[in-house]
Amino acid sequence: MSIALDIADNSVSPLEPETPFLRVEDRNGVVHALAAVEGWRLMEILRDYGMGMDNTCGGALACAECHVVLDPESAARVPAPREEELEKLDELPMLYDHSRLSCQIIWSDEMSGLTLKLPQET
Repeated sequence: MSIALDIADNSVSPLEPETPFLRVEDRNGVVHALAAVEGWRLMEILRDYGMGMDNTCGGALACAECHVVLDPESAARVPAPREEELEKLDELPMLYDHSRLSCQIIWSDEMSGLTLKLPQET
């Protein structure tokens, strides 16, 4: 279950203080705080919360349907993309600053507070 937040809400999270979470702005502009699990791919977390990540390749870098856009601060907190991810991103019709494939980012609890947006075009 995700918890919708007002987009202007600057609070840390409506979840328990010790719960690792990420903020996701869906394609309708609603921001959700999602509890996250250490070792899971961001794609898996988004999929399990019903955020539109019904990826056909399952994280094999074959489809790019798990395209997300990180905010600048969050982009600096995750490992840099590998060459294979960059090549797949280049195939998308629309790229944004800090575009990433969520299947290539493995969640660690140190990422708590990460903020991303689901782009309209993938």
